[in-house]
Amino acid sequence: MSLASEAEEAARAYADWQHSVAGVLAKSRRIDAAELGPEPQKLLETVTYDGVTVAPLYSPRDERPEQPLPGTFPYVRGADATRDVNAGWLVSARFGEGADAADVNRSVLDALENGVSALWLAVGGADLPVRSLETALDGVLLDLAPLTLDAGTDAPLAGRALFALLDARAAAGDGVTDRTAVRVDLGTAPLTSAFSGAADVELGDAVALAAESAARSESVRAITVDGTVFHNAGASDAEELGAAIAAGLEYLRALTESGLTIGQALGQLGFRFSATDDQFQTIAKFRAARLVWARIAQVCGASDFGGAPQHAVTSAAMMAQRDPWVNMLRTTLAAFGAGVGGADAVTVLPFDAALPAGALGVSKTFAARIARNTQLLLLEESHLGRVLDPASGSWYVEDLTQQVAAKAWEFFQQIEAAGGYVAALDAGLIGDRIASTRAQRDSDIAHRKTTVTGVNEFPNLAEAPLPAGAAETGSVARYAAAFEALRDRSDAYLAAHGARPAVFLAPLGPVAEHNVRTTFSTNLLASGGIEARNPGPLAIGDGSIAAAAKDSGAGIAVICGTDKRYAAEATAAVEELRAAGVGTVLLAGPEKVVADADGSARPDGFVTARIDAVSVLSGLLDTIESSSDSSGDTGSKK
Repeated sequence: MSLASEAEEAARAYADWQHSVAGVLAKSRRIDAAELGPEPQKLLETVTYDGVTVAPLYSPRDERPEQPLPGTFPYVRGADATRDVNAGWLVSARFGEGADAADVNRSVLDALENGVSALWLAVGGADLPVRSLETALDGVLLDLAPLTLDAGTDAPLAGRALFALLDARAAAGDGVTDRTAVRVDLGTAPLTSAFSGAADVELGDAVALAAESAARSESVRAITVDGTVFHNAGASDAEELGAAIAAGLEYLRALTESGLTIGQALGQLGFRFSATDDQFQTIAKFRAARLVWARIAQVCGASDFGGAPQHAVTSAAMMAQRDPWVNMLRTTLAAFGAGVGGADAVTVLPFDAALPAGALGVSKTFAARIARNTQLLLLEESHLGRVLDPASGSWYVEDLTQQVAAKAWEFFQQIEAAGGYVAALDAGLIGDRIASTRAQRDSDIAHRKTTVTGVNEFPNLAEAPLPAGAAETGSVARYAAAFEALRDRSDAYLAAHGARPAVFLAPLGPVAEHNVRTTFSTNLLASGGIEARNPGPLAIGDGSIAAAAKDSGAGIAVICGTDKRYAAEATAAVEELRAAGVGTVLLAGPEKVVADADGSARPDGFVTARIDAVSVLSGLLDTIESSSDSSGDTGSKK
């Protein structure tokens, strides 16, 4: 078949698909297909928080030019052309938090023996003392296991202690013939820490440490451009990348002004980004991050040094406190996306990272083992590391990569136009932009347009209450926080009254009619910690509604049925519920189905998929709590 014939066949196939889309959409909307216009598939498009349009189908029509091979500018397909495909990416784990050196050393050696291949070590402050660094790293071969420090304001002290340790090992003949094989990141991050408010060194101290690092025979990077702080504050993918590369450029300016060459300066930077459970967005983000940073290096006249290493950390913002076992699935998807996207090292946060230590009754070692084995399953059993950039050539991934990169570059340019990273940060440009995205995401979650499984959809109302103080989230804008605050109120009510806040469901007609809306209402109420008490099918006029409502002990009711049933029975059901003493009567469905109802026959509100669930559920809890306080009730009838 000729190329022309192939193109014609592809065009016909696409037209047939468009026709099928129009047919399905027209049927669901009960309109004529012609009313949908010539491109009905556009109704199926989604738009990300970056303004990137994601199509429902990608085809040869969306094909982009093939990217150069891994290890070649602009490094979209990876910065390392010779990465060991039998090892894949580095499995990184974090150590040192609040522990003594001997315990840290045991944990580190055990982890290295069981699959960890890179270390992220918290040093200084309340963590591992700097003076204990040698003990903590005893027996650790740093030419085989790269080390990243997180020392905050103690970074210069920790860095120099590590240099002394490396010098002592070299003098003792540690067997390392190629000193460049020893890879160390000192982890200073003054510019991104200025955004998050974390304690860190001054920029001048980081630059001085970078100069020392550049003179070492080992592969030492002094500065980490930590994009996770933007993500944890609510940033979109492109905003995280745009702010990070702006910070990276600010570092380059400071480093070259101190006397380093542009090549040396680029060699002192590494990047850290968040990976989420949106696997395609994550794949595209890491590829786009390399593309935009390579462009910075190219403009600086050092394209060959534009392949900075990437450290992926699974998103802290996506982690839920409620039904936290689901976090294992979230981090699996995130690790998949980061690995396939070409991250050099990946850290999977423990599934209980959003909770106080021991809240689930599981050990720290168990949570760490699950986090580690999540990656090992992907690498050793699923063989995801065996192919460099396996997503390459995907019409969807390539298009998404380019669009995310373009949006990141656009945000970067806005920051530069404001005078650069520091000036834009001081002016509030970065914070305001991220806050706007966070507000939009919070609204989508509150309206349940965006699902957080186990939280705003399919919650487990029977799970044990959380310990006091669990709601503290620090600087992380967790997606689930608003709904979990409602669940915390439910736990407090349970502790005070012996039962959960409850709402009575009034199902009209047979199960086949009301099941959809009773299921919807039960799920919605449970997401706010409210129990739905469903007596089964009820009928108008026989006293069953009033009897069931009184037996439930609930002061709020939700009528559930079909629109057709509502037309005949909703107003009567409202009046019967009010006569039974129910103070608030809601209807599961749109307001239009009882548009003619007024007075005591009109529901007090309407429960639909479009409501702000956080606001509505909060109001219901207010009513239930107020009613219990005023009545002096210490229990709730089951």
